[in-house]
Amino acid sequence: MSLLFAIAAQAQYSGMMYGDTSRISRPFSKDPHVIRFQERYLMYYSIPPYSNKPESGWSIGIAESRNLVNWSRVGEITPASGLEYERKGLCAPCALVRDGKVHLFYQTYGNGAKDAICHAVSKDGINFERDRTNPIFRPTGDWNCGRAIDAEVYKFKGKYYLFFATRDKDFKTQIQGVAVADGNTDFGREDWRMALDAPILAPELPWEGECIEAASVIEKGGKLFMFYAGAYNNAPQQIGVAVSEDGVSWKRLWDEPFVPNGKPGSWNASESGHPHIFEDADGRTYLFFQGNNDNGHTWYITNQEVFWKDGLPVLEHD
Repeated sequence: MSLLFAIAAQAQYSGMMYGDTSRISRPFSKDPHVIRFQERYLMYYSIPPYSNKPESGWSIGIAESRNLVNWSRVGEITPASGLEYERKGLCAPCALVRDGKVHLFYQTYGNGAKDAICHAVSKDGINFERDRTNPIFRPTGDWNCGRAIDAEVYKFKGKYYLFFATRDKDFKTQIQGVAVADGNTDFGREDWRMALDAPILAPELPWEGECIEAASVIEKGGKLFMFYAGAYNNAPQQIGVAVSEDGVSWKRLWDEPFVPNGKPGSWNASESGHPHIFEDADGRTYLFFQGNNDNGHTWYITNQEVFWKDGLPVLEHD
């Protein structure tokens, strides 16, 4: 599919669309995560290496908005000089605000089974100082390959839960795990411990293929709801939902995707993937996710408002 066709399909979509063109000659933004900080919204997302400088590695872009619809690029986080663990790149951000600072969790990139979760902190949401204990987390146990990607850190019942994706020992199937830290943690490496020495969610349904990843959680009515990506990129990847009362034991809400990929010709025909559920200060919730219709040649980010009916999430058009 040509770039012009992809852009034409995107133009027909009436929702919010964001595509970063700073790195390569086409829109390419993945793995969104949004916070409200200092009277504005900040969105962190993955951007690829420069097309003429592949050694620059994957990085994290930063955009800001006043209305969750119109976004402008305001910065980026690139591999830090002298830090071997992130020399090849970093991506898949997760951010939370605590005590007036932004805490960013991200994964290293390009290290295979050695990829791990890192942590950094910022006073302005743009410039970050790395955690001296980085990488802060890799899973233990013989059920996984030792890799940790796609961090989601969320406070629930007085503790911080770190949801992550990893793979089985054969490095074939992507699965979800969880670690936990006390509520007074500084998020350093020594504070995290495995909450379960086994996967909390693994692909089972036909549409999930060989992959469960990109967990994003929100608390509603004393329960956690996990929005997750099923299947690898463009397989197509689609979005499902699971629920838990303790952050460890999870049950799918439905056997079908909550957000499927689009119909042929639509902007997200190749996938609807890597979700992030964002709760605004007024309690309204929005699901950010990535999509494309050209098998990954371009990547856009959009959002849809999520409503809650009888304690369950429903989309705006339902």
